Amino acid sequence: MSTRLRPALFLDRDGVIIENKSDYVRSLDDVHFIPGALAALARLARARPDWRILVVTNQSAVGRGLMTSAAVQAINAYVLDHVRAAGGRIDRFYVCPHRPEEACACRKPAPGMLLQAAAEWGVDLAGSVMIGDAVSDVQAARAAGVTPILVESGLGSRAALVAAGLGGTRTAPDLAAALASVLADAATPTPSQTNAP
Repeated sequence: MSTRLRPALFLDRDGVIIENKSDYVRSLDDVHFIPGALAALARLARARPDWRILVVTNQSAVGRGLMTSAAVQAINAYVLDHVRAAGGRIDRFYVCPHRPEEACACRKPAPGMLLQAAAEWGVDLAGSVMIGDAVSDVQAARAAGVTPILVESGLGSRAALVAAGLGGTRTAPDLAAALASVLADAATPTPSQTNAP
């Protein structure tokens, strides 16, 4: 008996849901939600209850010895509490704690976290979207066969995409705008739906 695969929305955390910090988000005091992000996630949860919502985040501060895995988990729990309180949902956080030089399979731009999540949640990668604020998010999405959207609320910029040879990638000012676009796309009938008898 086969299980139907579901689309997922993959999200980076820092620069997408909460603000980036140049020296890492290391404590609850460092957590500041990007305006409109919580409301946008609530709209998504109402509009697409069938979609998986999965956060995939690089946290090399752990590997650098600047914070503990427990601190990352506490920050993620704090973010999740606020998302839920606003009416939204996150199904799971995936965290890569490694430094770039460790060349692991999970640190974006490698697609390891997305592939792991897809296997665990039965995700239709080709029907899924990744919203991130860095070129590495776009590269990880493409490597996993997921459609990327780069938001400019964190590290992201069109210029950085062009410099990386990714100039055709869709961009949005922030998570709220990106999700509005994703939901509009999902509401548009495909040609086969339009021509159905």
